[in-house]
Amino acid sequence: MVSAGARRIGNDAIAAEIVRQLSRRATDSSICPSEVARALHSDAAAWRALMPQVRDVAVVMRNAGRVRITQRGFDVPDDAVHRGAIRLARGPEFGASGTTSSSAAV
Repeated sequence: MVSAGARRIGNDAIAAEIVRQLSRRATDSSICPSEVARALHSDAAAWRALMPQVRDVAVVMRNAGRVRITQRGFDVPDDAVHRGAIRLARGPEFGASGTTSSSAAV
């Protein structure tokens, strides 16, 4: 359950945080979706509750070519994104502008 003080985080804010974190890493590095959630919420219950939304936004970004979603170094199919540990890495269109908006697609 999300704590009473938790605020609603929009999909655009999540996408921006994914881009920010990947931009600060080496081009061949990846991040854990929980790093994104923790950057947006310091409360443990709130960031954990945000995890499904972070994964959903990552799928939208993957479909736009902005990120790759991997598990043990292999690309993850849509039906497996919400199971197990995944990593987010730069996709072939990572530097493209104007494609971070994910609100309508999630």
